Amino acid sequence: MFGLGFGELMVILLIALIFIGPKKLPELAKGLGKGLREFQNATKGFSEQLDQAKRELTDAAQEEKPKVPDAIPVENAVSDSHKTDDKT
Repeated sequence: MFGLGFGELMVILLIALIFIGPKKLPELAKGLGKGLREFQNATKGFSEQLDQAKRELTDAAQEEKPKVPDAIPVENAVSDSHKTDDKT
């Protein structure tokens, strides 16, 4: 979790217990948990909206995809006005 080991988490918990106090620590943890849950729900909703918009754009692009005409051979693609005359 966030690159912290068990010992480091215990030190953080001990410091929080000293500064916040044993009576308010459960309330703080509960509030923190609710806040994290709301943040996760918000990011999940945002991700779903992005995915839906991506799907809609992809579907619209597939429907409006222009039909490509058959390829013209390279020999016939050059017009006569662009051909050079090697007669000197």
